[in-house]
Amino acid sequence: MSLALPPTPRRTPSPVWPVVAVVALLGLPIAPGGEGGAGPADALSALVVGFCAVRLLRQRRRPLSRTAAIVLALPVVGLTLAAVGASSPGAGLAGLGRYLQVFVLVPAAVLLLVRDRADFRLLAWAFVALAGWEGAVGVHQYVTGTGASYQGRTLRAVGTFGAQDVMGMATVVSFGLVCAVGLALGRGPFRQRAIALACALALLVPLALSFSRGAWIATAVTCVVQLCLAGPRRALKAAAAALAAGVLLVGGLGFGTAMLQERIASITQVTDAPDQSVTDRYSLWAAATGMWRERPLTGVGLKGFPEHRDAHASLALSSGSDTEGAGAAFRRQPLLSPHNMYLLVLAEQGLIGLLALAGSWLALLVCALRRLPRAHRTGTGLDCALVSCGLLTWQLTDFFYADIGGPSTVLTAVSFGLAAWWALASGADAAPGGPARAQGVAAPGGPASAEEVAAR
Repeated sequence: MSLALPPTPRRTPSPVWPVVAVVALLGLPIAPGGEGGAGPADALSALVVGFCAVRLLRQRRRPLSRTAAIVLALPVVGLTLAAVGASSPGAGLAGLGRYLQVFVLVPAAVLLLVRDRADFRLLAWAFVALAGWEGAVGVHQYVTGTGASYQGRTLRAVGTFGAQDVMGMATVVSFGLVCAVGLALGRGPFRQRAIALACALALLVPLALSFSRGAWIATAVTCVVQLCLAGPRRALKAAAAALAAGVLLVGGLGFGTAMLQERIASITQVTDAPDQSVTDRYSLWAAATGMWRERPLTGVGLKGFPEHRDAHASLALSSGSDTEGAGAAFRRQPLLSPHNMYLLVLAEQGLIGLLALAGSWLALLVCALRRLPRAHRTGTGLDCALVSCGLLTWQLTDFFYADIGGPSTVLTAVSFGLAAWWALASGADAAPGGPARAQGVAAPGGPASAEEVAAR
C-alpha cells in the first residue's frame, strides 16, 4: 500500500499580467511627428478586453454584480444618444469606440482580471515603474536641452511621448506619484513603504519639469486628500518629508529656475495678465458652453466640437499651438478640444451625457470612500484604498484642465479599472480569510475555484 501525498495547491499566473503589459507598452518611444492618437498600448488593451471575455466564457459565471454593472454601464446611455446625433456615422462610431474603451470596457476588464490585493499592488507598482522611466527620460531632456519647445528653448520634459503630446509624461508621472504616495501611506512592510516614499519624492522633479500647471494642481490636491484619508499621524510625517524635499530641491540645489518660478506664478495670474494659452483655453471653454446652449440635452454629437468650434469661439482664439523639439520639427497643432473634459462632454453629449458619465465617476468615488473605514479598522488594504481614491481624485481634478486624447489615454482607462476594483469588487476590503461582500464581482454559484480561494 503506497501513501500518496496530497496535491500541492498551485497558484496560477495572475491574469493581470496582460494589463501590466499595456502599461509597459506606454514606455515605447512615439515616432517624431506622429499624430499622437491610438498606439500599441491601445491595440493591446483591446486584446485584454477580448482575453477577459474569453476567460469569463470559460468560467461560465456571471461576471459583475448589479451594482458594478450599473456603475460601469451608466455612461453608455449618453454615449449612444451622442453617437446617433453625430455629424456622420463614421465620427459617431469612432467617438463611441474611444469612450467605451476608456470608461467602460478597459475598466471593466481590469476589475475582472485583478484577483486580489497582491494583483492590485503589482499594477500600482507598474504605474510607478512607468513613471520612473518617463521621468528619467524627461529629466535627461531638460538637462541636455533636447525636450519640447518652451518659450523658445527645447527643455520641456515630455518623456517618450514627444512634442505632439506634451501632457503625456505629466499624466504618467502624476499617476505614478499618486500610486507611490498611496503605497507609502499604507500599512505594508517598512521597506516597501520606504521605497514608495523615495519614488514619490523623486517623481516630483520630472513633474515640475513638465511645466504642466493642470498636473501640478491635480497632484497637489490629490496628495492633500490622500494625507487626510491616511490619518493625522501619517499625514504629518509625510508632509514633513515632502516639505524637507521641497526645501532641498528648490533652495539647496537651486532647482527653482526662473522659468519654473514664472510658470508657478502664472497660476495665480490667469485673470490679471493671461498668456495666449490661457486666453485660448477661455475661448475654447466659451465655445463649448455655446454649443451646449444650442443643444442642451444631447449636445452636438460625438467628435462634433472641432466642426462647431469656429461658430462659437471668439476672435481671441488663436489658430493653434506651436509644437517643436524632442525630435520633431516645427508644427502648428490645431486646437480641437476645449481642454476640459466636463465641458467637452457637455458640448458633445449634452446634459444627459454629462450626468451619466460624471455620475459613474462620482459613484466610483463614493463606493471607494465607503470602504475606507473598514480598511482602517482591519489594518489591511489601506494602501489599495489610498491609491484608488487618489487616482479618482487626480483624474476628476485634472479633467477641469484636460480631456482624453493621445497615447497616454489608455492609462486613464487602467486607472479607472484599478479604482473600480477597490470600489466594487467583493472582498477587496476584507481581511484575509474573512467574509467577502457580494457587492462587485459576483461569485459563481458553484464551489469556489482555486483562484478565488487564493484571493481570499
